Parts: sequence; C-alpha cells; structure tokens
Amino acid sequence: MENLILLNCEVGLFLMSTKFKRIGYNAGKIWSILNEKGPLTKSVLLKYTKLSNYEFYSAVGWLARENKITLDNEYYKLDTTNLTPEIGTNAGKIWKIIDIWDDVEISTIKKLAAINEKDLYSAIGWLAREDKIYPNGNPPKFRLK
Repeated sequence: MENLILLNCEVGLFLMSTKFKRIGYNAGKIWSILNEKGPLTKSVLLKYTKLSNYEFYSAVGWLARENKITLDNEYYKLDTTNLTPEIGTNAGKIWKIIDIWDDVEISTIKKLAAINEKDLYSAIGWLAREDKIYPNGNPPKFRLK
C-alpha cells in the first residue's frame, strides 16, 4: 500500500507541471481515494478530498477522458467510463465556442453552451486532459492551443 501512495504522489507531481496542474492533481486525489476505498458518492468524495464543486467536476472530466471513472447511480468508481457521451459532447461544444471567440471567459462559455456548471467544469476537465485549451489572464479566459 505504501508503494501505491508513493506512486500516486509521483504521478501527482508530474501532473502538476502542466498548465492545468490543479485539475490533474485533483483527478489524482479522486483516483487515489476511489482506489483505496472503492465506490463512493460525490458527497463522501468531497469530504475526503476537500475539493469545491468546480474542482470536483473538472477532475471527474479529466478522469473520464482518461477512461478511468464511471458513475453508477450515485456512486463514482474506477472502471471504464460511461461518461463519454455527456462530457465529450459538452467538451465539443466548448471547444467550438473557444475556437470562434478566441479568448473567452467561463461565464460566456456557460451562457453560449447552455449547460449547467457541473457539465461545464466536467467538459473543461476533459479538454484540459486533452491539452487542447489553456487559461489566459485574470479572471481567466480560455484559448485553444
């Protein structure tokens, strides 16, 4: 078990070197908890990870893109993902919006894509894992790579 924790820490450090270091790091936190504890609800995962809603959903999007997480009723677990149709479709919408607008704030993306925050941040996590977008400025605007 100690080797597994060390390995996850090393993976987390690698992910921290990317532009979306926080999303990858948070995905690693969720993966580690699910690997150790088994299937858990969102509320229990939030308790263990101390993530905000947007951090949680962007990390789930990252893990879904890696084909590592599934949602079974209320329980998240490590398995081949069943989230691709929903998150992937929303990621495509967001990619297209950013392609058209070039530099676009999250509030504008949400309005133009007509999706809720959960779906928005899951799709951002998906695109971050694909390394297709990056944040620019403060407040952050998103651009394509």
